[in-house]
Amino acid sequence: MRARRRWLAHCSAAFLAAAGLAGLPSFAVAATGAKAHTILVVGDSLSAEYGLQRGSGWVALLEARLARERPGTGVVNASISGDTTAGGIARLPALLRQHKPTVVVLELGGNDALRGLPIETTRSNLVEMAKLAKAAGARLLILGMQIPPNYGRSYGERFAAMFDEVSRSQGAALVPFLLKGVADIPQAETMFQADRIHPLAKAHPIILANVWPVLEPLLK
Repeated sequence: MRARRRWLAHCSAAFLAAAGLAGLPSFAVAATGAKAHTILVVGDSLSAEYGLQRGSGWVALLEARLARERPGTGVVNASISGDTTAGGIARLPALLRQHKPTVVVLELGGNDALRGLPIETTRSNLVEMAKLAKAAGARLLILGMQIPPNYGRSYGERFAAMFDEVSRSQGAALVPFLLKGVADIPQAETMFQADRIHPLAKAHPIILANVWPVLEPLLK
């Protein structure tokens, strides 16, 4: 038995040396296999780098931070400019099957409001996406949004509250307002592109700072 153990140890050492992995800590060897986590971001233009140089949006900044702090964590950015919660439902099942994420980040709903869609429809769609993500075994993070005051105080309050209601009912993590520190500051227009809707590149580190403290615990 001892001879067999020595033989297996010798074979393992020889394999690691041949693969160039000898002397590396155990976690480094493990990192060469399957990724510990895959984060799937399903969003709209705020996550799709609309009007920005590639690599400067908050999802790309997230990927860079994960590469430094949590090697082996993958990010799939499945965001599409102009997408709505209805579009998210249509796309999500195939995305879940293809990428098998451990964490799903939903950043949808803003375009629903801009198009004047009923809040109940948006809520129902978000709940359905949450259920699909959980059924696939993924943890869920919802990124909340607020709308400009010209839509009316009542509508704006109900819209903002909807994200909290969905996250509570579905046991999801929540960032209450993705654009906190961007859209709610004095002279906020200096943080946005000419359309006053899409943030400039300088705003995206702030957006990531809103997301990271809520996302990181889901990776532990």
